[in-house]
Amino acid sequence: MTTSPTRQRTSIQLCARQLGFTLIAEASDLGVSARLLSPFERPSLSSWLQRPDAYEAIVWSHVDRAVRSVLHMSELIEWSRRNSITLVFGMPEEHRPLVITPQAAGDAVRRCMDLAHAAEQEARAISARLTSAHEVLRAAGRYGGGLVPFGYKKSPHASGVGWSLVPDPETVTVVRAIVNGVHSGRSLVAIAHELEIAGVLVPRDRHAYLQGRPTGGRRHGRDFERYRWTAGSLCKILRTPALMGHRVHKGKTVRNADGSPVLIGPPLLSEEEFQALQDTLKARSNGPRRKRRETALLIGVAHCAGCGGRMYFAARKACAYGDYVCRASARGTTCTAPAGIRADWLNEYTVSHYREAFATDGEVTRGQLLKDGVRVIVVKGRSGGGPKRLTGPDTSRLTFTIESRT
Repeated sequence: MTTSPTRQRTSIQLCARQLGFTLIAEASDLGVSARLLSPFERPSLSSWLQRPDAYEAIVWSHVDRAVRSVLHMSELIEWSRRNSITLVFGMPEEHRPLVITPQAAGDAVRRCMDLAHAAEQEARAISARLTSAHEVLRAAGRYGGGLVPFGYKKSPHASGVGWSLVPDPETVTVVRAIVNGVHSGRSLVAIAHELEIAGVLVPRDRHAYLQGRPTGGRRHGRDFERYRWTAGSLCKILRTPALMGHRVHKGKTVRNADGSPVLIGPPLLSEEEFQALQDTLKARSNGPRRKRRETALLIGVAHCAGCGGRMYFAARKACAYGDYVCRASARGTTCTAPAGIRADWLNEYTVSHYREAFATDGEVTRGQLLKDGVRVIVVKGRSGGGPKRLTGPDTSRLTFTIESRT
């Protein structure tokens, strides 16, 4: 288990004591790369950067915990000046934090930019070394870290150096049961639902559990104690060549110079069994995907009152219009009152209320609705109703709200 979060927290607390600050909250983005994402793109931190009136300073344990890019540092300093926020970076090697006030200029800012440049160069060097190391590990058939393929567990490599993978007795039986379910004609949604009821951990959560880390995490703005099985997560397991014991990189089998697959461990399925599984999945698919339509206006805006989950657009055959529907089953959950409503009706209702609330008559886009915190809750309707149902939506089922962004 990593001790980095504890060390960072201790450093931040020391900086706060030295400067006489009172810590009011903590933003933790474990597993998020400062090299790839700016502070404004990280789930936990970005929510605080959107409300600078709630505090006067931000403290990081070190510059490289804040940014690993000169561009990102420039953006952060500009933001701090615009919002009158002091930036503090712990400097353990100097026993005194680096403080950048909104009025700072000259040497202090140049120092910040130099440290950001050094962090950027270090990140590039580390990335290059890791890429090279993983290429060697892939060629040798060794496990190089990361998510262990479902059905396997780590084991010392036969050479005595590093790790390989071996079948995991606890999950091999699950893999077999899933494969048998597919061949018997059961849907992936039904299989996912059964796994949920049985309490089987998804691959990501099982990996975390075996590593002694908490399960679950944050996804689509929501926190989960553990992730759920879905048809999509099952499909990833069933289509990966790792089931044959192959080393896989970016979804493809890694091969030796002679074209043979690099093996990471004993196969869970023979090549014949794996191919039969792919043929079954292909036969059950809906054929070539049609060109993807533009994202529906209210994705992320419309929510089902029964389960609180997002509603998604579903086309209707032989109809010019579609519907927004609850998709709890696709998420591996059960909704006690799944809602559904004609898309054009809900679009019109939402746009009308938005224009009234914001005193505008211009075009309304999905981006605007999400940015302004618009949320529409849809309650399940009752069956029946006769011709009245064709005249328009029952607005008593709908609730239009604007979430505070302060």
